[in-house]
Amino acid sequence: MKDSELLVAAEQSGFTVFVTTDQNLKYQQNFSGKRIAIVVLLSTRWLHIKKSELAIAQTIKTALPGSFIEIVIP
Repeated sequence: MKDSELLVAAEQSGFTVFVTTDQNLKYQQNFSGKRIAIVVLLSTRWLHIKKSELAIAQTIKTALPGSFIEIVIP
């Protein structure tokens, strides 16, 4: 399944936020008209992501429909 198909399926299924580590997504997709918020984690290292879980959870909680947010993971 292509990312664009996945985003459409997620929106149609009622998801409000899509979380990914695909840093190229912003160059591969057209986000105009999307109702789903996109949150990109700027790391693929689980240990670093785990340590940032509170910041990630807060970002997800406050993400607005149609927004595109990148989270720097130290």
